[in-house]
Amino acid sequence: MEEAGAAVVTAGEAELNWSRLSVSTETLESELEARGEERRGAREALLRLLLPHNRLVSLPRALGSGFPHLQLLDVSGNALNALGPELLALRGLRTLLAKNNRLGGPSALPKGLAQSPLCRSLQVLNLSGNCFQEVPASLLELRALQTLSLGGNQLQSIPAEIENLQSLECLYLGGNFIKEIPPELGNLPSLNYLVLCDNKIQSVPPQLSQLHSLRSLSLHNNLLTYLPREILNLIHLEELSLRGNPLVVRFVRDLTYDPPTLLELAARTIKIRNISYTPYDLPGNLLRYLGSASNCPNPKCGGVYFDCCVRQIKFVDFCGKYRLPLMHYLCSPECSSPCSSASHSSTSQSESDSEDEASVAARRMQKVLLG
Repeated sequence: MEEAGAAVVTAGEAELNWSRLSVSTETLESELEARGEERRGAREALLRLLLPHNRLVSLPRALGSGFPHLQLLDVSGNALNALGPELLALRGLRTLLAKNNRLGGPSALPKGLAQSPLCRSLQVLNLSGNCFQEVPASLLELRALQTLSLGGNQLQSIPAEIENLQSLECLYLGGNFIKEIPPELGNLPSLNYLVLCDNKIQSVPPQLSQLHSLRSLSLHNNLLTYLPREILNLIHLEELSLRGNPLVVRFVRDLTYDPPTLLELAARTIKIRNISYTPYDLPGNLLRYLGSASNCPNPKCGGVYFDCCVRQIKFVDFCGKYRLPLMHYLCSPECSSPCSSASHSSTSQSESDSEDEASVAARRMQKVLLG
């Protein structure tokens, strides 16, 4: 084993690096068992075990008994199609690197993962470059996770339960087949880095504006034609990557409007004229409907809307060079068309306010990557 020259022991044997060993799996297994026996009487525990690129088809059995204090395990670049129950014995594991394997089936992760001590200890999990078609449900119970990488898989969607990972700071889901971003993704208060590049995403939900800690958002190489206006509310955003989207190479102005229903017209009248009512005056469904009113963003309008609104693309300057299409929702066409001098003045003021708001956001952002 030593003659292979690939085993490296560092930091007082706190790390064991057995990368690209030219030995059989059986030999590696026996060597790990022997090293585990040695460590049981050692004063310093082994904290890091690196086993990448060793053609492993399963986790070494010795993990379950010989390395109880392990904090980092790297089994990347092997031929693993499952992470076995040996993983559950690593009660203090903080970092698991298992990228570029063959993981993805229903038994890819050990049963009982969500109930194991790993649920409280694991902070970094890298499963990129595997074959997952959906995010395993057990991963969504690892409440201590700070970094989750599932790039380069075959994911079709992001589950709404992603909001369970309240400690998450970095989420990498690039290079999949994701078409939609769930609104629940906006409920991750600590998220700093969100990578959704190289997917098939067509729109960004306005709820992402709730990610007040977000510093970097990668959306390049998707199918975006516009961004929600609320994107300007990401006050800490420093980098926004949008290259390779239709919004960069094809600007489409979109103005659509369907007349409001009688119900909406009546509800608008109640709201605009401040007609008072009590819970005893109306049925519960109408009370809930009145409570769902949205204010028109035109500061000179004062109107409201419910189900019926104008979808309008407004172009704002970023970095003095690019004009990004942001989606606006207005209460009526009069808020966007100069039908009268009054409405023209209102529209001009609204556009000026939007441009000022975008200018502030542009100065705040350090990188807007479009080309």
